[in-house]
Amino acid sequence: MSEIFDTETTFKDLGLRDSLLKGVTAAGFEHPTLIQAKLIPLILSGRDVMGQAKTGTGKTAAFGLPLFQGADEEVPMQALILVPTRELAAQVSSELEQLGRFTPIRTSCIIGGESMQQQIRSVKQGGHILVGTPGRIMDMRGRQMIHFENLRAVVLDEVDRMLDIGFRDDIRKILSGIKQDHQTVFVSATIGDDIERFARQFAKKDTVRVTTTSGALTVSLVDQKLFFVEPWDKPQLLLHLLRHEDPDTTVVFCRTKATVHRLTRYLRDHNVNAREIHGDLQQNRRNRVMESMRQGKLDVLIASDLAARGLDIEHISHVLNYDLPEDPEIYVHRIGRTARVGRRGVAWSFATSHDGRLLTEIEKLTGVLIDQIDYPDFKPGPVPEDVAHERRHRTMAPPDPGQALKARTTPAPSVNLSDEELAAKFPGGVVPKSLPTRTLGSRLRRRR
Repeated sequence: MSEIFDTETTFKDLGLRDSLLKGVTAAGFEHPTLIQAKLIPLILSGRDVMGQAKTGTGKTAAFGLPLFQGADEEVPMQALILVPTRELAAQVSSELEQLGRFTPIRTSCIIGGESMQQQIRSVKQGGHILVGTPGRIMDMRGRQMIHFENLRAVVLDEVDRMLDIGFRDDIRKILSGIKQDHQTVFVSATIGDDIERFARQFAKKDTVRVTTTSGALTVSLVDQKLFFVEPWDKPQLLLHLLRHEDPDTTVVFCRTKATVHRLTRYLRDHNVNAREIHGDLQQNRRNRVMESMRQGKLDVLIASDLAARGLDIEHISHVLNYDLPEDPEIYVHRIGRTARVGRRGVAWSFATSHDGRLLTEIEKLTGVLIDQIDYPDFKPGPVPEDVAHERRHRTMAPPDPGQALKARTTPAPSVNLSDEELAAKFPGGVVPKSLPTRTLGSRLRRRR
């Protein structure tokens, strides 16, 4: 627990007012996490901050509580929080509402796929803190439905992910459009040199960087397990695990939307309570899926990486990497959906014979040698005919005659040796001048 919580400190020690302490207590928090204990006093002091911490260590409360502390009930749109995805925006907004429930400060969620008129009403009814994705924020500002004139603080949450998915120019336009002096906070699980250079373009010179990752980025409370499996056996092995391990709630991450849809249909055909979520799903359907999951009405969620940073559900007990991600950092964010704020969790990963490089990169980043698990009672299915045909063809394919001719006719590289070096390579120093008259042990004579 000492890797996550500052057990020597309480939230009261951080200087928070009573109404916020009441919300923190109602949320079930006793001690702040390490990142909260470091960031909250710095943000309260007005400093610009870059905070890097492991996934699942309470970064939302780390920047949210100081925003509530410094907010003015009479001033709308005084703080802006930018996030990469709609799901994460809704999650952050919901968590802030819980933390600030005993204060007069209200949060408005500004995202695409939702009624713009409803979001305008939310801003007019309070809208002290705006949480949104860059695209919808720019759209509503362009329509003069929101403005930046009152902004005192801007937070970029999961800034590395926003830059990865192409929001760099949008963020630059948004930050450049804030003319008055304001506080800027960047928080993420990873902050590389490129991100730090980008952040310092828009932050004050005395910006403080806070890091609590202590080397490895992976969540220490996640038990990571590995299953080697043929690609065609993945659906059956997943079904086998769900039936034999009986997890509470499982999130399964796939690399493509097509795999998400196909796997969801397979599980539902086998009487598993599974739903899918990906970028092509309409926002109202995505909202219904997320609400079902929060209410515990869903056993398995099949997701693309869109949802990797937007899920913060307490009862997610297992995460499964159905396909290993190309980017090892995405693996870290995936498995961080379980083991939230001190709870233990399990991360399973399926790997094929072609995933060796990805596994090596993941283990190097996380600093963990992932244990391999075998299921003796799982019976792999037959090799698909097209795969069997390809293997037979590869085995029976004749050698390339051009390559063989090249190998025979390409002279060996010459090596220039002195007479002494050459003599040292033969017994007694006698260097033969011609081929032997007879081959060793052969009855065939050579012709010259």
